[in-house]
Amino acid sequence: MAKVKIGAAGIETISGALKRPKKLNGHNHGNYLVATHRTAASTNPDCQRIYSFASDRYERSTVPQAKELAARARFASVAAAVKARSKDLMQQATDIADFLAQKDTAGGKKTMKAYLWKVCGDAYDAALAGA
Repeated sequence: MAKVKIGAAGIETISGALKRPKKLNGHNHGNYLVATHRTAASTNPDCQRIYSFASDRYERSTVPQAKELAARARFASVAAAVKARSKDLMQQATDIADFLAQKDTAGGKKTMKAYLWKVCGDAYDAALAGA
């Protein structure tokens, strides 16, 4: 989905996918239309670009390797653990206290969600190493 900034004179910037191909009967119809807006400082006045790509642009050409499949499995497992742990009322008081204790240390996580991802990720890795 594209992000549009509208000013007094109309559209100022557009960034993101303006159009995506529609999949019907197993194949794609249409193409991608993507707009980019550069926000970095530059002397070049051209900061808005629009690209058109074929409908198969983002199709994978290779089979996922074992390392990638393992990373996907880890991500799914840790995401589910973070979601469950954030809703566990019995664990929240301990998590908040531990989060606040590590927050201002070197390498400490600055948000609760990042802290939970670290804790659950470390638990996943420890369980995998112990298995």
